[in-house]
Amino acid sequence: MENREIAAIFEEISSLIKILQDDPKWNFKAAAYDRATRSIEALPERLEDIARDTSRKLTDIPGIGADLAKKITEIIETGDSAYHQEQLAKVPRSLLDLLQLQTVGPQKVRLFYKQANIHNVDELEAAAKEGRLRGLPGMSEKSEENILKAIEVFRRAAGRFHLNTALETAEVLTAWLRDSKAVEEVTPAGSLRRGRETVGDLDLLVTGRDPTSIADHFVKFPGIAAILAKGEDKVSVKLKNDLQVDVRMLNRSAYGAALMYFTGSKEHNVALRDRAKRQGWKLNEYGLFHGDELLASRTEEEVYAKLGLPWIPPELRENLGEIEAAENGELPKLVELGDIRGDLQMHTTASDGHASIEEMAAAAKQLGYQYILITDHSKAVTVANGLDEKRAVEHIQRIHAARKNVKGIEIWAGSEVDIMGDGSLDYPDELLKQFDIVLVSVHSRMNMPADEMTARLLRAIENPYVRIMGHPTGRQVLRRDPFLFDLEKVFAAAKKSGVILELNASPERLDLCDRHVKLARDRGMKIIISTDAHDPQHFKLMRYGVTTARRGWMEKSGVLNTLPPEKLLASLRTLPT
Repeated sequence: MENREIAAIFEEISSLIKILQDDPKWNFKAAAYDRATRSIEALPERLEDIARDTSRKLTDIPGIGADLAKKITEIIETGDSAYHQEQLAKVPRSLLDLLQLQTVGPQKVRLFYKQANIHNVDELEAAAKEGRLRGLPGMSEKSEENILKAIEVFRRAAGRFHLNTALETAEVLTAWLRDSKAVEEVTPAGSLRRGRETVGDLDLLVTGRDPTSIADHFVKFPGIAAILAKGEDKVSVKLKNDLQVDVRMLNRSAYGAALMYFTGSKEHNVALRDRAKRQGWKLNEYGLFHGDELLASRTEEEVYAKLGLPWIPPELRENLGEIEAAENGELPKLVELGDIRGDLQMHTTASDGHASIEEMAAAAKQLGYQYILITDHSKAVTVANGLDEKRAVEHIQRIHAARKNVKGIEIWAGSEVDIMGDGSLDYPDELLKQFDIVLVSVHSRMNMPADEMTARLLRAIENPYVRIMGHPTGRQVLRRDPFLFDLEKVFAAAKKSGVILELNASPERLDLCDRHVKLARDRGMKIIISTDAHDPQHFKLMRYGVTTARRGWMEKSGVLNTLPPEKLLASLRTLPT
């Protein structure tokens, strides 16, 4: 059992308690599961390894008491908790799908279930369309509109998985496959290799000496829920997390051509086949052919070269101009993870983070970073324990003190300051000027009309103390569409004012998305890539931000936090004196 699977069970138990129980005292039990969930998600080690180590105790983990430790052991040994199953039996399983809808939490699900007899997304949709929800406590016509929008997003997201879920699953499966002595090489292909923000299924390409032995080994993977097909050169399975995986056993001599073909995209492949056809050749997953003569197949580089092109990075293979750029020698030299020198958005225990300033700094230093920006929330985000003015000033002082305690890394005092509904900021200028760098974000009223949201963002950009705009479009992948605003106007204003747009690397955001990164690049704008880390373990999310930047054709020179500290500070907007 992976930590995320155990955390998901605990999160579901908490939601079920909130949905089912009338007595407020149960809120404390739900809160205990919430604390345990956060602790498990932030844990750098596998719970299963800790549980099986007789010299260690699960109760030493923050938020894990004796009862929850017992449940964790039960989940590890049996795959689930009896208590979890007991709670699930009390409601229709489809009711929990409502929790996937933006703006719908356990309390609203409880309201819909108890007072409107709603059991699933279809029934909720029908009730919203018929105006039957607005009579419920706290619900209005606008609430119904928002729920219908959320359902539309939910339906589009069906069968899709976040990039990190797909990559982490691929890494586990790759390690499992490599345990077979018959396996020589394993490479994930498809949309995962191209770095798409969501993945529908996994393609794993395998070379080895004995395909039958490889297939037999793979289907013993304990996370498989069903074997869909098993043939001589392909095995298809459905995992317990509902992700479909296709393992293809390939001849090593055709590996490059197969890797190109199964990486895609379909549009990129069609363009390459057309290019081959114009030469009188044929390109498929087995190689590049002139009649029966094999021209190239062993490596991607070999096939591209025969087609008169340099190798094209997988992230660019969407037939959006990359072939023409390659032909003209104009492919960008894409930013790489190793180019990043610091992280410019993170949270500590001062607001909703899980680690201290010093712990975040020490972890960043271990990664080789030269600087970090601490950006705990401002007071408007009460759910995240946002800092009022007094606490913010005290926090700045603690950050200054931390600079003396952690040597070898710059620790800058910042804040993620909320952009209020009218475009004003959550802190007065007298406080803003005390921060080294101010990052601003929208966390509320995301359903404003486009003209009002545009005016809101433009006013925030005008504040002379603003240096960075965090997750600029407010979207959440598979959960919430970007809010509406005039992108061109806001980008132009940001460029003119010297406000830098953030690419938030959290796989649940990836905001800016790849298209918006490309737009910023084409406008000559710089960006930063930040993780929005709430725990030292979240620094590893930087790779997803870099992947998205690469999909947006961004080079190292376009990412400010590839610069050393003094040059980065010099590149930021000049503050008023």
